[in-house]
Amino acid sequence: MELFTVENLVSLLMLVLLQAVLGFDNLLYISLESKRAPADKQQMVRRMGIALAVILRIVLLFVIMRMVQYFQEPVFSLGWTGVVEGVFNFHSLIVLLGGVFILYTATKEIWHMMAVDDLGHEERKPSSVLKVVTLIVAMNLVFSFDSILSAMALSDVFAVMAVAIIIGGALMIWLADSVSNFLEKNRMYEVLGLFILFVVGIMLLTEGGHLAHLSLFGNHITPMTKVTFYFVIGVLVVTDIVQSRYQKKLLAQRQRAAAAHSD
Repeated sequence: MELFTVENLVSLLMLVLLQAVLGFDNLLYISLESKRAPADKQQMVRRMGIALAVILRIVLLFVIMRMVQYFQEPVFSLGWTGVVEGVFNFHSLIVLLGGVFILYTATKEIWHMMAVDDLGHEERKPSSVLKVVTLIVAMNLVFSFDSILSAMALSDVFAVMAVAIIIGGALMIWLADSVSNFLEKNRMYEVLGLFILFVVGIMLLTEGGHLAHLSLFGNHITPMTKVTFYFVIGVLVVTDIVQSRYQKKLLAQRQRAAAAHSD
Protein backbone atom coordinates (compact mmCIF):
# COMPACT_ATOMS: atom_id res chain seq x y z
CA MET A 1 0.00 0.00 0.00
CA GLU A 2 1.38 3.41 -1.01
CA LEU A 3 1.87 5.60 2.07
CA PHE A 4 2.95 8.89 0.51
CA THR A 5 -0.31 9.74 -1.21
CA VAL A 6 -2.16 13.04 -1.12
CA GLU A 7 -4.97 11.41 0.85
CA ASN A 8 -2.60 10.06 3.51
CA LEU A 9 -0.72 13.38 3.78
CA VAL A 10 -4.01 15.25 4.26
CA SER A 11 -5.08 12.66 6.85
CA LEU A 12 -1.73 13.08 8.63
CA LEU A 13 -2.18 16.86 8.80
CA MET A 14 -5.71 16.48 10.16
CA LEU A 15 -4.57 13.92 12.72
CA VAL A 16 -1.72 16.15 13.94
CA LEU A 17 -4.21 19.01 14.38
CA LEU A 18 -6.54 16.61 16.21
CA GLN A 19 -3.70 15.52 18.51
CA ALA A 20 -2.88 19.17 19.24
CA VAL A 21 -6.49 20.11 20.08
CA LEU A 22 -7.24 17.02 22.15
CA GLY A 23 -3.82 17.19 23.85
CA PHE A 24 -4.45 20.53 25.58
CA ASP A 25 -6.07 19.05 28.69
CA ASN A 26 -3.48 16.27 28.78
CA LEU A 27 -0.63 18.79 28.63
CA LEU A 28 -2.17 20.80 31.47
CA TYR A 29 -2.42 17.67 33.63
CA ILE A 30 1.21 16.75 32.90
CA SER A 31 2.40 20.26 33.83
CA LEU A 32 0.52 20.23 37.15
CA GLU A 33 1.32 16.62 38.04
CA SER A 34 5.06 17.00 37.35
CA LYS A 35 5.26 19.56 40.17
CA ARG A 36 4.94 16.67 42.63
CA ALA A 37 8.38 15.39 41.63
CA PRO A 38 11.62 16.81 43.09
CA ALA A 39 12.40 20.20 41.52
CA ASP A 40 15.56 19.01 39.76
CA LYS A 41 13.73 16.04 38.24
CA GLN A 42 10.58 17.72 36.95
CA GLN A 43 11.77 18.36 33.40
CA MET A 44 13.01 14.78 33.09
CA VAL A 45 9.71 13.49 34.50
CA ARG A 46 7.67 15.41 31.93
CA ARG A 47 9.77 14.26 29.00
CA MET A 48 10.04 10.65 30.17
CA GLY A 49 6.32 10.48 30.92
CA ILE A 50 5.33 11.83 27.50
CA ALA A 51 7.86 9.63 25.65
CA LEU A 52 6.67 6.45 27.40
CA ALA A 53 3.06 7.47 26.86
CA VAL A 54 3.68 7.94 23.12
CA ILE A 55 5.16 4.44 22.86
CA LEU A 56 2.26 2.91 24.79
CA ARG A 57 -0.23 4.96 22.79
CA ILE A 58 1.09 3.41 19.57
CA VAL A 59 0.79 -0.03 21.16
CA LEU A 60 -2.74 0.86 22.28
CA LEU A 61 -3.57 2.01 18.73
CA PHE A 62 -2.37 -1.33 17.37
CA VAL A 63 -4.45 -3.24 19.94
CA ILE A 64 -7.60 -1.15 19.47
CA MET A 65 -7.48 -1.47 15.66
CA ARG A 66 -7.58 -5.24 16.03
CA MET A 67 -9.75 -5.62 19.11
CA VAL A 68 -12.05 -2.59 18.98
CA GLN A 69 -15.14 -4.79 19.25
CA TYR A 70 -13.94 -6.28 22.55
CA PHE A 71 -13.63 -2.83 24.15
CA GLN A 72 -17.29 -2.26 23.29
CA GLU A 73 -18.62 -5.56 24.66
CA PRO A 74 -20.59 -5.24 27.95
CA VAL A 75 -18.75 -6.12 31.16
CA PHE A 76 -21.61 -5.62 33.61
CA SER A 77 -24.85 -3.69 33.88
CA LEU A 78 -26.92 -1.84 36.47
CA GLY A 79 -30.68 -2.29 36.34
CA TRP A 80 -32.16 -0.36 39.24
CA THR A 81 -35.12 0.89 37.24
CA GLY A 82 -35.84 4.57 37.69
CA VAL A 83 -32.71 5.13 39.80
CA VAL A 84 -29.50 3.89 38.14
CA GLU A 85 -29.39 2.08 34.80
CA GLY A 86 -26.47 1.42 32.49
CA VAL A 87 -24.39 -1.09 30.58
CA PHE A 88 -20.64 -0.72 31.15
CA ASN A 89 -17.84 -1.83 28.84
CA PHE A 90 -14.05 -1.47 29.15
CA HIS A 91 -14.03 1.79 27.22
CA SER A 92 -16.64 3.46 29.44
CA LEU A 93 -15.01 2.16 32.65
CA ILE A 94 -11.58 3.51 31.69
CA VAL A 95 -13.01 6.93 30.83
CA LEU A 96 -15.11 7.05 34.02
CA LEU A 97 -12.18 6.07 36.25
CA GLY A 98 -10.00 8.67 34.53
CA GLY A 99 -12.64 11.35 35.17
CA VAL A 100 -12.93 10.39 38.84
CA PHE A 101 -9.15 10.48 39.29
CA ILE A 102 -8.80 13.90 37.64
CA LEU A 103 -11.61 15.34 39.77
CA TYR A 104 -9.90 13.91 42.86
CA THR A 105 -6.53 15.39 41.82
CA ALA A 106 -7.93 18.85 41.04
CA THR A 107 -10.00 18.96 44.24
CA LYS A 108 -7.04 17.87 46.38
CA GLU A 109 -4.77 20.52 44.85
CA ILE A 110 -7.39 23.27 45.26
CA TRP A 111 -7.86 22.23 48.90
CA HIS A 112 -4.09 22.26 49.39
CA MET A 113 -3.87 25.81 48.02
CA MET A 114 -6.56 26.97 50.43
CA ALA A 115 -4.89 25.27 53.42
CA VAL A 116 -1.33 26.55 52.84
CA ASP A 117 -0.53 29.79 54.68
CA ASP A 118 2.65 30.66 52.76
CA LEU A 119 2.64 29.58 49.13
CA GLY A 120 6.28 30.56 48.85
CA HIS A 121 7.29 27.97 51.44
CA GLU A 122 5.03 24.98 50.92
CA GLU A 123 5.89 21.98 53.04
CA ARG A 124 4.99 19.04 50.85
CA LYS A 125 7.06 15.90 50.52
CA PRO A 126 7.93 15.36 46.83
CA SER A 127 6.59 12.20 45.22
CA SER A 128 8.96 9.68 43.70
CA VAL A 129 9.89 10.02 40.04
CA LEU A 130 8.47 6.55 39.33
CA LYS A 131 5.11 7.43 40.87
CA VAL A 132 4.74 10.71 38.96
CA VAL A 133 5.83 9.17 35.63
CA THR A 134 3.39 6.29 36.18
CA LEU A 135 0.50 8.69 36.80
CA ILE A 136 1.39 10.78 33.75
CA VAL A 137 1.56 7.69 31.52
CA ALA A 138 -1.68 6.26 32.95
CA MET A 139 -3.66 9.47 32.46
CA ASN A 140 -2.17 9.93 28.99
CA LEU A 141 -3.57 6.53 28.06
CA VAL A 142 -6.99 7.53 29.42
CA PHE A 143 -6.95 10.61 27.18
CA SER A 144 -5.71 8.40 24.33
CA PHE A 145 -8.91 6.43 23.90
CA ASP A 146 -10.99 9.29 22.52
CA SER A 147 -8.15 10.63 20.36
CA ILE A 148 -7.41 7.17 18.91
CA LEU A 149 -11.05 6.42 18.17
CA SER A 150 -11.40 9.87 16.58
CA ALA A 151 -8.25 9.22 14.55
CA MET A 152 -9.64 5.91 13.30
CA ALA A 153 -12.59 7.83 11.89
CA LEU A 154 -10.18 9.92 9.78
CA SER A 155 -7.81 7.19 8.61
CA ASP A 156 -7.45 3.42 8.63
CA VAL A 157 -3.70 3.41 7.88
CA PHE A 158 -1.73 2.42 11.00
CA ALA A 159 1.51 4.10 9.84
CA VAL A 160 -0.24 7.46 9.29
CA MET A 161 -1.86 7.37 12.73
CA ALA A 162 1.40 6.27 14.40
CA VAL A 163 3.35 9.14 12.79
CA ALA A 164 0.66 11.60 13.93
CA ILE A 165 0.96 10.28 17.50
CA ILE A 166 4.76 10.68 17.40
CA ILE A 167 4.50 14.25 16.07
CA GLY A 168 1.86 15.06 18.69
CA GLY A 169 4.13 13.64 21.41
CA ALA A 170 7.08 15.70 20.15
CA LEU A 171 4.94 18.85 20.28
CA MET A 172 3.88 18.02 23.84
CA ILE A 173 7.51 17.52 24.93
CA TRP A 174 8.37 20.86 23.30
CA LEU A 175 5.50 22.71 25.00
CA ALA A 176 5.48 20.96 28.40
CA ASP A 177 8.39 22.95 29.85
CA SER A 178 6.94 26.26 28.61
CA VAL A 179 3.54 25.56 30.17
CA SER A 180 5.12 24.45 33.46
CA ASN A 181 7.45 27.47 33.58
CA PHE A 182 4.53 29.81 32.84
CA LEU A 183 2.48 28.33 35.69
CA GLU A 184 5.49 28.51 38.02
CA LYS A 185 6.14 32.19 37.23
CA ASN A 186 2.44 33.12 37.26
CA ARG A 187 1.11 31.27 40.31
CA MET A 188 -2.20 33.11 40.02
CA TYR A 189 -3.01 31.04 36.94
CA GLU A 190 -2.56 27.77 38.83
CA VAL A 191 -6.08 28.13 40.21
CA LEU A 192 -7.39 28.67 36.67
CA GLY A 193 -5.48 25.60 35.50
CA LEU A 194 -6.90 23.46 38.31
CA PHE A 195 -10.46 24.52 37.56
CA ILE A 196 -9.88 23.76 33.86
CA LEU A 197 -8.65 20.33 34.99
CA PHE A 198 -11.82 20.02 37.08
CA VAL A 199 -13.92 20.68 33.97
CA VAL A 200 -11.86 18.05 32.12
CA GLY A 201 -12.82 15.54 34.82
CA ILE A 202 -16.49 16.41 34.41
CA MET A 203 -16.17 16.05 30.64
CA LEU A 204 -14.67 12.58 31.04
CA LEU A 205 -17.41 11.57 33.48
CA THR A 206 -20.15 12.65 31.07
CA GLU A 207 -18.37 10.89 28.19
CA GLY A 208 -18.01 7.70 30.21
CA GLY A 209 -21.62 7.87 31.35
CA HIS A 210 -22.77 8.34 27.77
CA LEU A 211 -20.69 5.37 26.59
CA ALA A 212 -22.29 3.26 29.32
CA HIS A 213 -25.80 4.50 28.40
CA LEU A 214 -26.04 5.57 32.03
CA SER A 215 -29.18 7.17 33.38
CA LEU A 216 -29.72 8.60 36.87
CA PHE A 217 -33.30 8.91 38.14
CA GLY A 218 -34.58 8.56 34.59
CA ASN A 219 -32.23 11.20 33.14
CA HIS A 220 -29.78 9.98 30.53
CA ILE A 221 -26.18 11.24 30.80
CA THR A 222 -25.21 13.24 27.72
CA PRO A 223 -21.56 13.92 26.87
CA MET A 224 -20.05 17.40 27.11
CA THR A 225 -19.08 18.33 23.57
CA LYS A 226 -15.69 19.82 22.73
CA VAL A 227 -17.46 23.03 21.69
CA THR A 228 -19.05 23.30 25.13
CA PHE A 229 -15.74 22.43 26.79
CA TYR A 230 -13.80 25.16 25.00
CA PHE A 231 -16.64 27.64 25.57
CA VAL A 232 -16.47 26.97 29.32
CA ILE A 233 -12.67 27.29 29.23
CA GLY A 234 -13.01 30.59 27.38
CA VAL A 235 -15.44 31.90 30.01
CA LEU A 236 -13.05 30.82 32.81
CA VAL A 237 -10.09 32.55 31.13
CA VAL A 238 -12.01 35.78 30.48
CA THR A 239 -13.37 35.78 34.04
CA ASP A 240 -9.87 35.30 35.44
CA ILE A 241 -8.46 38.15 33.32
CA VAL A 242 -11.28 40.53 34.30
CA GLN A 243 -10.97 39.54 37.97
CA SER A 244 -7.19 40.07 37.95
CA ARG A 245 -7.44 43.53 36.38
CA TYR A 246 -10.25 44.53 38.72
CA GLN A 247 -8.19 43.46 41.74
CA LYS A 248 -5.23 45.51 40.46
CA LYS A 249 -7.47 48.58 40.14
CA LEU A 250 -8.83 48.09 43.66
CA LEU A 251 -5.30 47.69 45.03
CA ALA A 252 -4.10 50.84 43.23
CA GLN A 253 -7.14 52.76 44.52
CA ARG A 254 -6.46 51.66 48.10
CA GLN A 255 -2.80 52.61 47.79
CA ARG A 256 -3.74 56.11 46.52
CA ALA A 257 -6.26 56.49 49.35
CA ALA A 258 -3.67 55.38 51.92
CA ALA A 259 -1.09 57.82 50.49
CA ALA A 260 -3.59 60.69 50.55
CA HIS A 261 -4.55 59.85 54.13
CA SER A 262 -0.90 59.79 55.27
CA ASP A 263 -0.30 63.23 53.74
